[in-house]
Amino acid sequence: MKPVSPLAPAVFPELPVIAGAEFAAIGAGIKYRDRKDVMLVRLAPGTTLAGAFTRSSTRSACVRDGQAKLVAKAPAGVGAAILVNSGNSNAFTGKLGDDAVAAVTGGVAEVLGIPAGRVFSSSTGVIGEPLPHGKITAVIPALASALSETGIHMAAEAIMTTDTFPKGAAATVQGDGGLIQIAGIAKGSGMIAPDMATMLVYIFTDAKISQANLQKMIDRNVGATFNSITVDSDTSTSDTLLVAATGQSAAAEVKGTVAKAFEAALAGVMHDLALQVVRDGEGATKLIEVRVTGAASEEDAAKVAFSIANSPLVKTAVAGEDPNWGRIVMAVGKSGAAAERDKLTIRFGDIVVAEKGWRAESYTEEAGADYMKQSELLIAVDLGLGKAKGTVWTCDLTNRYVEINADYRS
Repeated sequence: MKPVSPLAPAVFPELPVIAGAEFAAIGAGIKYRDRKDVMLVRLAPGTTLAGAFTRSSTRSACVRDGQAKLVAKAPAGVGAAILVNSGNSNAFTGKLGDDAVAAVTGGVAEVLGIPAGRVFSSSTGVIGEPLPHGKITAVIPALASALSETGIHMAAEAIMTTDTFPKGAAATVQGDGGLIQIAGIAKGSGMIAPDMATMLVYIFTDAKISQANLQKMIDRNVGATFNSITVDSDTSTSDTLLVAATGQSAAAEVKGTVAKAFEAALAGVMHDLALQVVRDGEGATKLIEVRVTGAASEEDAAKVAFSIANSPLVKTAVAGEDPNWGRIVMAVGKSGAAAERDKLTIRFGDIVVAEKGWRAESYTEEAGADYMKQSELLIAVDLGLGKAKGTVWTCDLTNRYVEINADYRS
């Protein structure tokens, strides 16, 4: 058993049942022994799907297939399905990878009686090894027979790789004529950096909403959630975010003020899941919020925030509880963003560390060291050049990260 991240939530949250969404998970022996490694979701006829994918130029066969299916016009009145395996990413596997996707999605389509064009697949794990898709197709009938509206927790466990805990989040919205429920699960621990999500995320809601409006909501909120986290600056080949709206709520179609409330709730679930991924960063012991204000542009704010969040020197200093603020100065300077020494202010939480081109008169090394002992930290930088701002979440870099990734395939 892997030690659970010290930043993990105390328990897996109680997720609401989403009418029209059924889940199952099973062990197929793809890589792991004695654990579930394949999950299946069946979605009711009329479900709308929207999402986002990695922009990696070496993205997996599953991602390319999902991208094509998401933009295709869905047949009226048919259901959909999502099948996910862990242990093998089916990335950079050539035509064998495409054939594997066709086999597993075709197998699900046949068993569930839906078009293959409405079956989405995801794979996560080792890159460059052929997916043993026969092991997956062999368990599809068993998965189908085990489908249950209450199986979402098992599904969250089945998609884990180096994760140390399953990730879930939920929200409820008062709709016009009834409640609207949202429940989401995610996996992610390493190979985490923005360029969509760098993880696998599946969010389900019983809302009645058009595909176009659902997609717009995702596009508006992915930047401040899944594209604002980083563990190790490495973008995955397999990242997938899918949001499924079954339309089974008693509430009327999401419009007007309800649409605003629903979007805020969806964004909250996305943000919660994104931070859980950082909390489970490989070897992480600290959750770090990097908040940049006073930038000349939003682009500059992002440059500075990610330069700090991705710096191995900053992250190792935090791991050692060393308030080495000079490394933050370095990261600002290398970012490529506009910055001026005498206008720059650096804070650890509420502690002013540096300002006016020098260490703050009130700052003491003892105060900085004491602050670094906390498990959740804020590094704030004000550039003093404008009104633009940006926030990124990351974690520290420990020996455990090296151990996990040095031994990942053995």
